[in-house]
Amino acid sequence: MSNRDILVKGLEQLGISVDTKKLEKLLLFKDALLEWNEKINLTTITDEKEIFIKHFLDSATCLSSGIIKPGSKAIDIGTGAGFPGMVMKILRDDINMTLLDSLNKRVIYLEDTAKKLALNQTEIIHGRAEEFGIKEGYREKFDIALSRAVAPLNILAEYCLPYVKKEGYFLCQKGPTYRDEMEEAGNAIELLGGSIDNIEEHLLPYSDITHYILVIKKAKNTPTKYPRKPGKPAANPIK
Repeated sequence: MSNRDILVKGLEQLGISVDTKKLEKLLLFKDALLEWNEKINLTTITDEKEIFIKHFLDSATCLSSGIIKPGSKAIDIGTGAGFPGMVMKILRDDINMTLLDSLNKRVIYLEDTAKKLALNQTEIIHGRAEEFGIKEGYREKFDIALSRAVAPLNILAEYCLPYVKKEGYFLCQKGPTYRDEMEEAGNAIELLGGSIDNIEEHLLPYSDITHYILVIKKAKNTPTKYPRKPGKPAANPIK
């Protein structure tokens, strides 16, 4: 089976069909990722098959829940190389996507790539999560916040939940250690206005890798004191 077939059939296993145009954009995204990766550190995964499984299919699992509707306004916090947000936007052109990253050179890469892929309704921001989480136009303005970052859940909750409007969702991608993180983050999630709605388990197609999506619903507004100033959530996580 070719790598392209693995990508297409893997997406089909996740309940996602791709037409020629979307597939072409995914392949162009892969090329841009590898090209820019020679200039700046974006990913340690450079094998095409591995990129398709560990980055593209993994990102696509966020669409399997059915939570993201046409016209949904989503923000990917700490998007890095564009995962999961860029992949989701390619697969679902009917959503509005904001990509936020704190490193300017990654933002330049994202802007260049979004232009090459002709992605509309896509905003790319250079900044820290704590800074934009208090800004009008961003605070509690999104239906969906996304994160595939490696920070512990109690820290990610403070980064992400302030962006989510009431009745919206924070989708947090995690590995098998999520159970321990959930225990430590229970108070933080509740304090920030969230509640655990569901935990999705995904075996990535054509792999033995199991990842999880913590579906956190925004039950009430986040207190105005959160997020705290840049650096505070990581240095002193909510207990």
